[in-house]
Amino acid sequence: MAQVDTFSGIVIFVTAAKSRSFTDAAEQLGLTKSAVGKAIAKLEERLGAQLFHRTTRSISLTADGEAYFAACASALDEISTAETALGPGLQRPVGRLRIDMPAAFGRRILVPILLDIAKAHPDLQFTMTFSDHLIDPVEEGVDLVIRFGELKSSSGLVARRLTRQRMVIAASPEYLDQHGTPARLEDLAQQKCIVGYRRGVPLSWRVNLEGELHRFSAPGTYQISDGDSIVEAALAGMGLCQMPMSLLRPHLESRTLVSVLDDVSTELIDVHAVWPKVAHLRPKVRHVVDTLVALAEDGRLD
Repeated sequence: MAQVDTFSGIVIFVTAAKSRSFTDAAEQLGLTKSAVGKAIAKLEERLGAQLFHRTTRSISLTADGEAYFAACASALDEISTAETALGPGLQRPVGRLRIDMPAAFGRRILVPILLDIAKAHPDLQFTMTFSDHLIDPVEEGVDLVIRFGELKSSSGLVARRLTRQRMVIAASPEYLDQHGTPARLEDLAQQKCIVGYRRGVPLSWRVNLEGELHRFSAPGTYQISDGDSIVEAALAGMGLCQMPMSLLRPHLESRTLVSVLDDVSTELIDVHAVWPKVAHLRPKVRHVVDTLVALAEDGRLD
Protein backbone atom coordinates (compact mmCIF):
# COMPACT_ATOMS: atom_id res chain seq x y z
CA MET A 1 0.00 0.00 0.00
CA ALA A 2 2.89 2.33 0.77
CA GLN A 3 4.16 2.00 -2.81
CA VAL A 4 0.70 2.86 -4.16
CA ASP A 5 0.58 5.95 -1.93
CA THR A 6 4.06 6.93 -3.10
CA PHE A 7 3.10 6.66 -6.78
CA SER A 8 -0.10 8.63 -6.16
CA GLY A 9 1.95 11.32 -4.40
CA ILE A 10 4.30 11.54 -7.37
CA VAL A 11 1.38 11.98 -9.79
CA ILE A 12 -0.08 14.70 -7.57
CA PHE A 13 3.33 16.40 -7.31
CA VAL A 14 3.91 16.40 -11.09
CA THR A 15 0.40 17.71 -11.75
CA ALA A 16 0.86 20.51 -9.19
CA ALA A 17 4.28 21.40 -10.61
CA LYS A 18 2.89 21.64 -14.14
CA SER A 19 -0.15 23.69 -13.17
CA ARG A 20 1.77 25.73 -10.54
CA SER A 21 -1.33 25.66 -8.39
CA PHE A 22 -2.63 23.21 -5.77
CA THR A 23 -6.17 24.35 -6.62
CA ASP A 24 -5.76 23.64 -10.36
CA ALA A 25 -4.07 20.32 -9.62
CA ALA A 26 -6.96 19.34 -7.38
CA GLU A 27 -9.47 20.15 -10.12
CA GLN A 28 -7.53 18.14 -12.71
CA LEU A 29 -7.24 15.12 -10.41
CA GLY A 30 -10.73 15.26 -8.93
CA LEU A 31 -9.39 15.83 -5.41
CA THR A 32 -9.77 18.53 -2.81
CA LYS A 33 -7.11 21.21 -2.44
CA SER A 34 -6.52 19.94 1.11
CA ALA A 35 -5.87 16.41 -0.18
CA VAL A 36 -3.33 17.71 -2.67
CA GLY A 37 -1.55 19.75 0.01
CA LYS A 38 -1.42 16.79 2.39
CA ALA A 39 -0.07 14.46 -0.34
CA ILE A 40 2.69 16.93 -1.19
CA ALA A 41 3.57 17.42 2.47
CA LYS A 42 3.73 13.64 2.97
CA LEU A 43 5.98 13.29 -0.08
CA GLU A 44 8.29 16.06 1.18
CA GLU A 45 8.46 14.35 4.58
CA ARG A 46 9.38 11.03 2.99
CA LEU A 47 12.07 12.64 0.80
CA GLY A 48 13.37 14.89 3.56
CA ALA A 49 13.34 17.85 1.17
CA GLN A 50 11.09 20.84 0.47
CA LEU A 51 9.75 20.63 -3.09
CA PHE A 52 7.75 23.86 -3.29
CA HIS A 53 8.11 27.44 -2.19
CA ARG A 54 4.66 28.39 -0.89
CA THR A 55 3.06 31.80 -0.53
CA THR A 56 -0.57 32.71 0.08
CA ARG A 57 -0.99 33.35 -3.66
CA SER A 58 1.29 30.96 -5.52
CA ILE A 59 3.66 28.01 -5.45
CA SER A 60 6.99 27.51 -7.23
CA LEU A 61 9.48 24.67 -7.32
CA THR A 62 12.58 24.73 -5.15
CA ALA A 63 15.92 23.61 -6.59
CA ASP A 64 15.27 20.13 -5.18
CA GLY A 65 11.76 20.28 -6.57
CA GLU A 66 13.04 21.17 -10.06
CA ALA A 67 15.39 18.17 -10.07
CA TYR A 68 12.74 15.81 -8.71
CA PHE A 69 10.14 17.10 -11.20
CA ALA A 70 12.42 16.50 -14.19
CA ALA A 71 12.97 12.89 -13.15
CA CYS A 72 9.35 12.18 -12.22
CA ALA A 73 7.80 13.84 -15.29
CA SER A 74 10.09 11.82 -17.54
CA ALA A 75 9.23 8.60 -15.70
CA LEU A 76 5.48 9.22 -15.96
CA ASP A 77 5.86 9.93 -19.68
CA GLU A 78 7.61 6.58 -20.09
CA ILE A 79 4.82 4.82 -18.19
CA SER A 80 2.18 6.53 -20.34
CA THR A 81 4.03 5.49 -23.48
CA ALA A 82 4.29 1.88 -22.28
CA GLU A 83 0.56 1.75 -21.50
CA THR A 84 -0.32 3.17 -24.89
CA ALA A 85 1.88 0.59 -26.61
CA LEU A 86 -0.02 -2.24 -24.88
CA GLY A 87 -3.45 -1.10 -25.97
CA PRO A 88 -5.32 -0.66 -29.24
CA GLY A 89 -4.17 2.95 -29.41
CA LEU A 90 -0.62 1.96 -30.42
CA GLN A 91 -0.70 4.01 -33.61
CA ARG A 92 -3.82 6.04 -32.86
CA PRO A 93 -3.55 9.63 -31.56
CA VAL A 94 -5.48 9.75 -28.30
CA GLY A 95 -5.43 11.83 -25.14
CA ARG A 96 -4.61 15.49 -24.57
CA LEU A 97 -1.90 17.20 -26.60
CA ARG A 98 -0.57 20.47 -25.22
CA ILE A 99 0.83 22.60 -28.04
CA ASP A 100 2.35 26.09 -27.84
CA MET A 101 2.77 28.20 -30.98
CA PRO A 102 3.56 31.74 -32.17
CA ALA A 103 0.46 33.89 -31.77
CA ALA A 104 -0.08 35.24 -35.29
CA PHE A 105 1.16 32.16 -37.18
CA GLY A 106 -0.75 29.92 -34.81
CA ARG A 107 -4.07 31.71 -35.19
CA ARG A 108 -3.90 32.11 -38.96
CA ILE A 109 -2.18 28.93 -40.11
CA LEU A 110 -1.99 26.25 -37.40
CA VAL A 111 -5.32 26.47 -35.57
CA PRO A 112 -7.43 25.57 -38.66
CA ILE A 113 -5.14 22.58 -39.27
CA LEU A 114 -5.33 21.43 -35.64
CA LEU A 115 -9.12 21.72 -35.67
CA ASP A 116 -9.24 19.51 -38.77
CA ILE A 117 -7.05 16.95 -36.97
CA ALA A 118 -9.35 17.10 -33.93
CA LYS A 119 -12.41 16.46 -36.10
CA ALA A 120 -10.73 13.43 -37.67
CA HIS A 121 -9.64 12.04 -34.27
CA PRO A 122 -12.37 12.60 -31.63
CA ASP A 123 -10.26 10.91 -28.93
CA LEU A 124 -7.53 13.54 -29.35
CA GLN A 125 -7.97 16.76 -27.37
CA PHE A 126 -5.88 19.90 -27.65
CA THR A 127 -4.71 22.49 -25.16
CA MET A 128 -3.47 25.38 -27.32
CA THR A 129 -1.39 28.25 -25.97
CA PHE A 130 0.22 31.13 -27.83
CA SER A 131 3.57 32.80 -27.15
CA ASP A 132 6.40 34.11 -29.29
CA HIS A 133 9.37 33.33 -27.06
CA LEU A 134 10.98 29.91 -26.80
CA ILE A 135 9.78 28.03 -23.75
CA ASP A 136 11.04 24.91 -22.01
CA PRO A 137 8.43 22.25 -22.89
CA VAL A 138 9.32 20.12 -19.86
CA GLU A 139 9.12 23.01 -17.41
CA GLU A 140 5.90 24.34 -18.95
CA GLY A 141 4.26 20.93 -19.28
CA VAL A 142 3.92 21.26 -23.06
CA ASP A 143 4.04 18.30 -25.47
CA LEU A 144 4.84 20.20 -28.66
CA VAL A 145 6.19 23.67 -29.46
CA ILE A 146 6.21 25.40 -32.86
CA ARG A 147 8.80 28.14 -33.28
CA PHE A 148 10.40 30.39 -35.91
CA GLY A 149 14.15 30.98 -36.17
CA GLU A 150 17.31 29.43 -34.82
CA LEU A 151 17.02 27.16 -31.82
CA LYS A 152 19.37 26.93 -28.88
CA SER A 153 20.87 23.46 -28.58
CA SER A 154 19.47 21.31 -25.79
CA SER A 155 20.15 17.65 -25.12
CA GLY A 156 16.66 17.29 -23.64
CA LEU A 157 14.77 18.44 -26.74
CA VAL A 158 14.17 17.16 -30.26
CA ALA A 159 13.53 19.54 -33.17
CA ARG A 160 12.21 18.87 -36.67
CA ARG A 161 12.11 21.51 -39.37
CA LEU A 162 8.65 21.89 -40.85
CA THR A 163 9.28 24.53 -43.49
CA ARG A 164 11.22 27.69 -44.36
CA GLN A 165 9.67 31.06 -45.08
CA ARG A 166 10.98 34.23 -46.65
CA MET A 167 10.98 37.31 -44.46
CA VAL A 168 9.30 40.07 -46.46
CA ILE A 169 9.56 43.84 -45.98
CA ALA A 170 6.27 45.52 -46.87
CA ALA A 171 4.15 48.63 -46.43
CA SER A 172 0.77 49.90 -47.56
CA PRO A 173 0.48 51.75 -50.90
CA GLU A 174 -0.78 54.81 -49.00
CA TYR A 175 2.32 54.86 -46.81
CA LEU A 176 4.65 54.51 -49.80
CA ASP A 177 2.81 57.28 -51.68
CA GLN A 178 3.31 59.60 -48.73
CA HIS A 179 6.85 58.65 -47.67
CA GLY A 180 8.39 57.25 -50.84
CA THR A 181 9.54 53.73 -51.68
CA PRO A 182 12.98 52.86 -50.25
CA ALA A 183 15.41 51.71 -52.94
CA ARG A 184 18.32 50.83 -50.65
CA LEU A 185 18.61 49.51 -47.11
CA GLU A 186 20.16 52.82 -46.09
CA ASP A 187 16.94 54.60 -47.07
CA LEU A 188 15.16 53.04 -44.09
CA ALA A 189 16.85 55.55 -41.82
CA GLN A 190 14.41 58.12 -43.23
CA GLN A 191 11.39 55.84 -42.97
CA LYS A 192 8.97 54.81 -40.24
CA CYS A 193 9.29 51.16 -39.30
CA ILE A 194 7.18 48.76 -37.26
CA VAL A 195 9.39 46.25 -35.45
CA GLY A 196 8.83 43.35 -33.11
CA TYR A 197 9.41 43.77 -29.40
CA ARG A 198 10.34 40.98 -27.04
CA ARG A 199 11.49 41.00 -23.43
CA GLY A 200 12.17 44.71 -23.46
CA VAL A 201 14.22 44.70 -26.68
CA PRO A 202 13.20 45.74 -30.23
CA LEU A 203 13.87 42.93 -32.72
CA SER A 204 16.24 43.35 -35.65
CA TRP A 205 15.36 42.52 -39.24
CA ARG A 206 16.97 39.72 -41.27
CA VAL A 207 18.60 40.90 -44.52
CA ASN A 208 20.92 39.36 -47.09
CA LEU A 209 23.97 41.44 -48.04
CA GLU A 210 26.31 39.97 -50.63
CA GLY A 211 25.05 36.47 -49.93
CA GLU A 212 25.38 36.60 -46.15
CA LEU A 213 22.77 36.93 -43.41
CA HIS A 214 22.94 40.18 -41.48
CA ARG A 215 20.87 41.60 -38.67
CA PHE A 216 19.64 45.09 -39.42
CA SER A 217 18.32 47.40 -36.70
CA ALA A 218 15.46 49.19 -38.44
CA PRO A 219 14.35 52.45 -36.82
CA GLY A 220 11.71 51.28 -34.37
CA THR A 221 9.11 53.99 -34.76
CA TYR A 222 6.57 51.51 -33.47
CA GLN A 223 7.59 48.52 -31.34
CA ILE A 224 4.91 45.82 -31.05
CA SER A 225 5.10 42.39 -29.43
CA ASP A 226 2.24 40.79 -31.40
CA GLY A 227 2.61 39.68 -35.03
CA ASP A 228 -1.02 40.30 -36.01
CA SER A 229 -0.83 43.81 -34.60
CA ILE A 230 2.36 44.51 -36.56
CA VAL A 231 0.56 43.55 -39.78
CA GLU A 232 -2.48 45.64 -38.80
CA ALA A 233 -0.24 48.65 -38.18
CA ALA A 234 1.32 48.23 -41.64
CA LEU A 235 -2.14 47.96 -43.22
CA ALA A 236 -3.11 51.17 -41.42
CA GLY A 237 -0.24 52.99 -43.16
CA MET A 238 1.90 53.41 -40.07
CA GLY A 239 5.16 52.24 -41.65
CA LEU A 240 7.20 49.35 -43.04
CA CYS A 241 7.32 45.93 -41.40
CA GLN A 242 9.20 42.68 -41.93
CA MET A 243 7.18 39.53 -41.37
CA PRO A 244 7.08 35.90 -42.60
CA MET A 245 5.49 35.43 -46.01
CA SER A 246 2.64 33.33 -44.57
CA LEU A 247 1.36 36.33 -42.63
CA LEU A 248 1.69 38.81 -45.49
CA ARG A 249 0.71 36.76 -48.57
CA PRO A 250 -3.06 37.54 -48.49
CA HIS A 251 -2.33 41.26 -48.24
CA LEU A 252 0.33 41.17 -50.95
CA GLU A 253 -2.04 39.34 -53.28
CA SER A 254 -4.83 41.87 -52.59
CA ARG A 255 -2.33 44.75 -52.99
CA THR A 256 -3.26 46.16 -49.57
CA LEU A 257 0.46 45.73 -48.85
CA VAL A 258 3.39 46.04 -51.27
CA SER A 259 6.78 44.35 -50.82
CA VAL A 260 9.92 46.50 -51.05
CA LEU A 261 13.67 45.89 -50.95
CA ASP A 262 13.16 42.38 -52.32
CA ASP A 263 16.83 42.21 -53.33
CA VAL A 264 17.97 42.20 -49.69
CA SER A 265 14.87 40.68 -48.08
CA THR A 266 15.58 37.16 -49.33
CA GLU A 267 16.49 35.42 -46.09
CA LEU A 268 14.59 32.25 -45.23
CA ILE A 269 13.63 31.57 -41.62
CA ASP A 270 13.13 28.04 -40.33
CA VAL A 271 9.92 26.88 -38.69
CA HIS A 272 10.51 24.02 -36.24
CA ALA A 273 8.44 21.59 -34.24
CA VAL A 274 10.12 20.97 -30.87
CA TRP A 275 9.26 18.37 -28.23
CA PRO A 276 10.85 16.81 -25.13
CA LYS A 277 13.20 13.93 -25.86
CA VAL A 278 11.71 10.57 -24.86
CA ALA A 279 12.58 6.97 -25.60
CA HIS A 280 9.35 6.42 -27.55
CA LEU A 281 7.54 9.32 -29.23
CA ARG A 282 3.88 9.20 -28.30
CA PRO A 283 1.43 8.58 -31.17
CA LYS A 284 -0.40 11.87 -30.61
CA VAL A 285 2.81 13.89 -30.99
CA ARG A 286 4.03 11.83 -33.93
CA HIS A 287 0.72 12.16 -35.76
CA VAL A 288 0.53 15.94 -35.41
CA VAL A 289 4.19 16.43 -36.40
CA ASP A 290 3.88 14.09 -39.40
CA THR A 291 0.69 15.86 -40.50
CA LEU A 292 2.37 19.27 -40.28
CA VAL A 293 5.39 18.01 -42.25
CA ALA A 294 3.13 16.59 -44.98
CA LEU A 295 1.11 19.80 -45.19
CA ALA A 296 4.30 21.87 -45.28
CA GLU A 297 5.48 19.88 -48.30
CA ASP A 298 2.20 20.85 -50.01
CA GLY A 299 2.75 24.51 -49.13
CA ARG A 300 -0.05 24.63 -46.56
CA LEU A 301 2.17 26.29 -43.94
CA ASP A 302 3.31 29.02 -46.30
